[in-house]
Amino acid sequence: MPELEPLYTAEEMRAAESDHDTRALMERAGALAAEAALQELREAERWTVVVGGGANGGDGRIAARHLQAQGKQVRIVDAKAGETDLGDPDAIVDALFGTGFGGEPRADAAALIERINASPARVFAIDVPSGVDASTGEIPGVAVEADATVTFHGRKVGVVVAPGRFNAGRVRVADIGLAPGETRHRLVLPELLGSVPRRSERDNKYTAGHVLVVGGSPGMSGAPSLTAGAAMRADAGYVTVAARESVLPVLEARLVEAVKKPLPETLGDEAVDVVLELAAKASAVALGPGLGRDEGARTLVRRLMTELELPIVADADALYELEPADWPGPRVLTPHEGELGRLLGRKDISAHRLASVQEAAERFGCVVVLKGADTLVAAPGAGVLVAASGLPSLATAGTGDVLTGIVAAFLAKGMEPQRAAAAAAAAQQRAAVEARERAGLVASDLIDALPRALDR
Repeated sequence: MPELEPLYTAEEMRAAESDHDTRALMERAGALAAEAALQELREAERWTVVVGGGANGGDGRIAARHLQAQGKQVRIVDAKAGETDLGDPDAIVDALFGTGFGGEPRADAAALIERINASPARVFAIDVPSGVDASTGEIPGVAVEADATVTFHGRKVGVVVAPGRFNAGRVRVADIGLAPGETRHRLVLPELLGSVPRRSERDNKYTAGHVLVVGGSPGMSGAPSLTAGAAMRADAGYVTVAARESVLPVLEARLVEAVKKPLPETLGDEAVDVVLELAAKASAVALGPGLGRDEGARTLVRRLMTELELPIVADADALYELEPADWPGPRVLTPHEGELGRLLGRKDISAHRLASVQEAAERFGCVVVLKGADTLVAAPGAGVLVAASGLPSLATAGTGDVLTGIVAAFLAKGMEPQRAAAAAAAAQQRAAVEARERAGLVASDLIDALPRALDR
């Protein structure tokens, strides 16, 4: 079974279609669009199909013909002819712009899109919601807000990566007879979890993966607790937590199986020496959860990042004022949008998620994980792996600490960093599905569900 699914850009789709008859492809696409629309909106009787002047509009006209053949009342609104009256439909088919569209819609097209969005009718988009950049998911202006989208041959980047994913609704993929093609970006499938090494009869607690968690400060003891617990439930054989001495009583109460080691209350070079000694027996480090941002903490982060050859996943406070460096070992950074914005000196991350995570991977020379409804995992010189099967319940405090622990466990098992991070995101998203709680889910619920997620 495949572990990754191709995600197509507009250019990659043009390459896939280049050796095929355009009219034949359009006929298949239009027929399949109508079939999918009827499956999604089977109760609708009155349909308005909004068409543009390009190939997407051609798909829409053919879909309209098939809808009529099924006895539906169909109105075609030709945007190129200046038509704007949508009528009073039960359903609207968006065939205004296709995958080749880029930039901001012109004023007349933008007004038509706003009319579609204001309508009480259900909306079905063909290939990609109009106004969404198929290659990036960016929305430079206004875009159709669809209840469902049918996309041809393979998923487009723009219906998986935010903000475009939020406009696509449910996404169906229709096979129009093209050969599979190579794509730069790929969607993570649950099967990737099958590549995570599991403990075998030859393993002992150290060879199964030894994770060293470095973090914790007064008032922030929960973060390293979640990270350590997640690492253990992600099948690491041994977990050590190094934290300020004042935090140890809380960690002793919360973490029965992990080994705890004290750090000086004032972090700095002395704390570095303690961690370096502990790291000699570890196979990966989780750095930053609840660590603090004082000068001593920054010294600790800077030295560990530049001196340790072990794989390090840096999160939370370890990302504060982090600068690129010639790091001696694998590094994985796991920022949310605000943290990535500070790392890049920008405030527009949410509008440019794909470009931003790629920029960060190149600037820092390591794997960067941009967390969100679509978790993006970028590596220098490579495409982005997208984990996008999560639930809204993941939007709660502490889930980032859990992800850090899973990434660290998978790194400790020897996985290549980008695959480790992508598999970790998939494992966390699967745990949200497996968790007994949906409403009111908290981060520790994910830890309890991790073994079931990995067993799946």
